[in-house]
Amino acid sequence: MQIPFSPPYIDDSVINEVVDTLKSGWLTTGPKVKALEQEIRSYSGARQVLCVNSWTSGAIMMLRWLGLKDGDEVIVPAYTYCATALAVIHAGGRPVMVDSGEDFNISIEGIRRAITERTKAIIPVDLAGFPCDYDEIMKLVREPEINVRFHATSPVQHKLGRILILNDAAHSLGAIYNSYKRTGAETDVAIFSLHAVKNVTTAEGGAICLNLPEPFDNEALYTELRMMSLNCQTKDALAKSKAGGWRYDIVGLGMKINLPDVNAAIGLAELREYPKLLLKRKRTFLKYNRAFANFDWAILPPSEAKGKETSYHLYALRIKNITEEQRDEMIDIITLRRVYLNVHFIPMPMLTFFKEQGYDINDYPQAYKNFSQEISLPVYPQMTDEMVAYVIDSIVDAYYKVAKVPKISTASCKEKSAPKMEFLAP
Repeated sequence: MQIPFSPPYIDDSVINEVVDTLKSGWLTTGPKVKALEQEIRSYSGARQVLCVNSWTSGAIMMLRWLGLKDGDEVIVPAYTYCATALAVIHAGGRPVMVDSGEDFNISIEGIRRAITERTKAIIPVDLAGFPCDYDEIMKLVREPEINVRFHATSPVQHKLGRILILNDAAHSLGAIYNSYKRTGAETDVAIFSLHAVKNVTTAEGGAICLNLPEPFDNEALYTELRMMSLNCQTKDALAKSKAGGWRYDIVGLGMKINLPDVNAAIGLAELREYPKLLLKRKRTFLKYNRAFANFDWAILPPSEAKGKETSYHLYALRIKNITEEQRDEMIDIITLRRVYLNVHFIPMPMLTFFKEQGYDINDYPQAYKNFSQEISLPVYPQMTDEMVAYVIDSIVDAYYKVAKVPKISTASCKEKSAPKMEFLAP
């Protein structure tokens, strides 16, 4: 048996939606992108949604809109994909990294200690799809002793009057916060990734969710940002194609990061089926939970706590008291059985580029511990019971080979019940 890590979900509805786009003769940004924006807006509860060509470009644009200047700081977790920090650098700021908690997400106390007069934004990350504590983060930036240290250096910053919270929701489309809210509506800005391995994909893409407080007008901001995503051109391709509509103007320094209709068609079809697909992901996740609950060496990933529920994007299993080298050896053994795994992620201070910038992994002990023990297991709608059982057996077999202790058979184990986990919202 061969089990890939994260194949895209492509069924007839996806194919038909793409073919419909191809037959329409309109491939670039147009009606399918607008329809996808409306679907994400409705699903997430965000006030407005703008689709772009990647999470990274969307984050860069939002930080440029915020008005970052040389020396400005943006707080990010050390344990995330590099794009979180690279977006800050591309936008002209400096990433300030803080450690993680045992739930993989950014440490609230770490944020508090890292805030200075130069802090302009915080980018928490919903790692593996499990939401951060956004009530606490939003409460933190409004505290008088924190807010008094905020020093605005751009018109947008003056208008906001505090540190911006931009949720890196790359993994968390469909996750639940505060028992009923979907991620995408819980912070000033949230950005979903629609990359090929995500729960909903457009092959490459991202969706910016706008929830700015008054006096911001999110509808007007959507129009401004959509123009900014098209080189600040006053007319998009669809408008220019109308009779006599060729004349346009360039009114600022924009970016070329729009999402094409041919890509949006994939996401549009998948999002319409997403409640069903999400349930299938959850069933696989729970099968893993029930199996690994039998072993005291297995640390189950966070999935439901304090009114939060994961999007089941990844099953981030950790192996207790294992070294990084032993974890790697386990992966090598499992790969020989043609089960393909991943690790999410290599902490940024361990990567050459960031080490050369002066970041040191020794400053982030929990991030390193999480990483060194983590193995990401396959979770996707196409997985069968047989596939899940094969993955579980491969993990267990590899652990006992590496740990060199007597193996406990999965068949002889009395199955423990995992915590009851029902969807918190329809």
